Amino acid sequence: MRTNLLIGIFVVLIIISGAVGYIVGQQTGAPVQQYTPPEKIKAAWIYVGPIGDAGWTFMHDIGRRYVETIFRDWLETTYVESVTPDKVVSTVDDLVSKGYNVIFTTSFDFMDATIEAAKKYPNIMFFHCSGYRRAPNVGTYFADLYEVYYLNGLMAGALTQTGQLGYVAAYLIPEVVRHINAFAIGAKEVGDALGKNITVHVIEIGSWYDPTKARQAADTLKKQYNVDVLTFTEDSSAIIEYGEQNGVHVFSHYGPMAMYGPTYTVSGQIVRWEIIYADILVKIKAGVLTPYNLEKVDYWYLLSSGAVDLGGDIGDDGRPVLINPRYEPILKGIMVTDKLTGERISVYDLVMRRYQQMKGAFAVIPFQFSSETHKYENISSITINWGGMIGEKPYPIASEYDPFTGPLTGYCLMDNPLSVWCRGKPKGASVSIPAGIRLGHEDLWNMDFFMSWVIQQG
Repeated sequence: MRTNLLIGIFVVLIIISGAVGYIVGQQTGAPVQQYTPPEKIKAAWIYVGPIGDAGWTFMHDIGRRYVETIFRDWLETTYVESVTPDKVVSTVDDLVSKGYNVIFTTSFDFMDATIEAAKKYPNIMFFHCSGYRRAPNVGTYFADLYEVYYLNGLMAGALTQTGQLGYVAAYLIPEVVRHINAFAIGAKEVGDALGKNITVHVIEIGSWYDPTKARQAADTLKKQYNVDVLTFTEDSSAIIEYGEQNGVHVFSHYGPMAMYGPTYTVSGQIVRWEIIYADILVKIKAGVLTPYNLEKVDYWYLLSSGAVDLGGDIGDDGRPVLINPRYEPILKGIMVTDKLTGERISVYDLVMRRYQQMKGAFAVIPFQFSSETHKYENISSITINWGGMIGEKPYPIASEYDPFTGPLTGYCLMDNPLSVWCRGKPKGASVSIPAGIRLGHEDLWNMDFFMSWVIQQG
């Protein structure tokens, strides 16, 4: 009975897919073309690193394994790991020859090659992670961690004794700059409340996966700049291991890395790409997404979507461990004043409060699907008239709190800037974001300035 029911559902989906495709085509401006979803979707992932990196590629592959398991009756998957940008097109050639009809390219560096491959294969659907170039058969997607880095920063500001924090960055692209700044904002918020002078020292290592360089950078930050807290955007567990071996508080990146440093891993960020992968594949199966209407598909999922979360470990129940239990009593014993309410609370409670303030923005999720609707993501609320005895009530849209809300001060990082805050200014010029101004999607996506208390070293 269950099998017959599923068959009936998919028959209905196929019948209505033409109409749904027409509607989506009208919304996205794409030419309307007839499309019948494949009976079996064959999806392939092209990875920039090894699946054992414990970070970026590892978590993408967790997402692949999730959808492969859930949708096993109509989905077949494969992957190719450690692909360099110059090999992307030839890798696509091989996958297409084997019948793969949906291809995920999972590195910013793969962007141009993805567009090139898509031109060769206009009937294949491509989804590029972290890029901004799209085409009728190329959509983009990203699960961003800046809110979680901010939460990590709150804890770092409480734990540091020296006021000196270290950050190891793979590359200073806008994504990483955004994360560094969010971490720095959180650290300064608590640092100011505790009378600490916070400085975040950054070393760029020029590689997404290089455990040796990552460890060297961590050692330099500790020995030369007296940092006693470390975080990073690099895909190995090297810095976690360094923190464990050298008694430095550390925050994991992208995946549950606490096993490499159970004593000194405070928390971290966990990405759940499967939230996006499941959404994409279900919409392909239903005929909503086709090779002809992806040009404005641009997932930008934040904490409220479930695609990212706070934590450095996965518990026995499968849920993220938000904060290492060893650190809970420490953070509960440090009291600060919430700058928004004036209330005296523990740092632990402040972290949990901000977590809920950002995670609860469920109404913004639909706007995070398309490049056409990102402009609505900063609407704090609208007014709805419920009628009757209820009357008018505010309806919250965006998160209650966002770390990138002025006043903020910083400085430009390059001579040819992307953001409106640095456009027309030379490298090193001051940035001043007025009080109450909340940065939107374009500001965040093009971030090319550091907070004034962030210093690039080396």
